[in-house]
Amino acid sequence: MLSTVVFDPARSGAQLVASPRHADAIVITGPVTGNMRRALLETWEAVPSPRIAIAAGACAIAGGPFRGSPQPEDGVPPEIPVSLHVPGCPPHPFTILDGLLRLLGRM
Repeated sequence: MLSTVVFDPARSGAQLVASPRHADAIVITGPVTGNMRRALLETWEAVPSPRIAIAAGACAIAGGPFRGSPQPEDGVPPEIPVSLHVPGCPPHPFTILDGLLRLLGRM
């Protein structure tokens, strides 16, 4: 929803790209399960340095309602340094855009 004309992050310089090798940041949404942990870590390693990790939503920040469950982890793995935590379940697109622009110093 963030990439619609209403919010249009491209006018602020943020664009979606097809490959992590062309990205400056990754946005992690939802719970990180045991099955997805390796894929997430490989994606993180594919993003060239300097890189930014953004945890969007309660599940990505701390596990959300799944916290303490056996399969999902309690948020983003500690190997990934998160630069921006965007609260909400789910976070509103304006909240995500606001956090991103503040992180980049464009607001």
